[in-house]
Amino acid sequence: MTTLVRIIGLSLLSLFITLTSCSSDDNEVVVLPEPSDTMTAAELSTYFESVVETENIPGFAVTIVKNDAIVFQDGFGFADAQNQKAYTNQTQNGIGSLSKTFVGAATAKAMEQGYFTLETPINDVLPVEIVNLQRPEAVILVKHLVTHTSGIVDNPTNYVVGNYSVLPGQDLSGEGADILLNGLGLEVSNPIPLADYLGEYFSEEGVFYGDDTYINVEPGSTWSYSNVATSLMGFVIESAAEQSFDEYVKEHILMPLQMNTSTFNVLEVDFNRMAIPYIDKGKLLPFYGNHGYPEGSMHTTNEDLGNYLLDMMRGIKGQSATLFAPSYYELLFMEQLPDGVVPNAFAENHGLYWYNKNGKWMHGGNSLGVSSQMEIARDGSFGFVITSNIDGTFVENEGKWEAVKQKIQEGIQAFLRDN
Repeated sequence: MTTLVRIIGLSLLSLFITLTSCSSDDNEVVVLPEPSDTMTAAELSTYFESVVETENIPGFAVTIVKNDAIVFQDGFGFADAQNQKAYTNQTQNGIGSLSKTFVGAATAKAMEQGYFTLETPINDVLPVEIVNLQRPEAVILVKHLVTHTSGIVDNPTNYVVGNYSVLPGQDLSGEGADILLNGLGLEVSNPIPLADYLGEYFSEEGVFYGDDTYINVEPGSTWSYSNVATSLMGFVIESAAEQSFDEYVKEHILMPLQMNTSTFNVLEVDFNRMAIPYIDKGKLLPFYGNHGYPEGSMHTTNEDLGNYLLDMMRGIKGQSATLFAPSYYELLFMEQLPDGVVPNAFAENHGLYWYNKNGKWMHGGNSLGVSSQMEIARDGSFGFVITSNIDGTFVENEGKWEAVKQKIQEGIQAFLRDN
């Protein structure tokens, strides 16, 4: 369970908001087609279409890579269910915390450029000092931010309302808008600059400044998934490079991979191409922004993510220097923590935001009305990515997304087995 799922669950329970997840009949089972020799791409597409129908979900897209080639890439269901607009490889979608892997890649690039190392104290780079109010003597290093061991945590009271805003110009008449505005307490505004957002948390004059932004632990000793610490890592890069984080990622990550319809800047998004985020298939949300955007605001397409997935897989095998030297791909996927620091229920260990579990490097993402998952075999031999406009953050929808994701992954696994 991600921090955002826990926080929104607490927020909604405290406000007595009930969301209805539009689930399929519990007795209805999606059965994989029986291939004669191998499971073809057409059979897999039929299976995925049946998942959309039986689970009554809006849409999703899948890319599968095997042996250094994209072997399957397609979209299913609807980007806009009300207007029957198909979800395609070119549909833009938020990917939630899968965005953190781009922060990892940007960290590796900044290290290659000599801005800092994993052992650099963040206060050596930042224009203002960050001090753990519960442990003022603690020295937070870059490696602590990228492995969620900094002691900086998401404040359940402030994280959602302080981080998200409904974008101006949206239709606010629906139930989804009411939930965001009156249920969660979001405001209507464009995102504020990253430095201003972080100032509200870390400067003494900030609205959210206080010791509940930290836990009393030695940095590096305790794992606690942190969105705000990831936003801070984006600002470390921004401060070192003297370039906004979104522009830094565009120049050094997105453009080299020809991810031409991807951006961290929600104001650059073409909303005519965006998948509408849904709480469930009949309850849509207005588009929103994320002030602490590095932690979860990459907007991209299945087509673009295929390029990213391919490069990460080649990097694992030591076969790419597209973004940085092969040694930095190795660092990106190198275990950084002693055994036992990461809770076993979550993962076995950490790279730079990537975590390893069950023989794969992976990261998922859930935000308001969007969910995603990317997984790569540890030897780089196969991998896949799922994007969707299916909600997995509101408390009633977490199990729904997990069940849908499992069915999608079963199809992927069958296809990989037979091809």
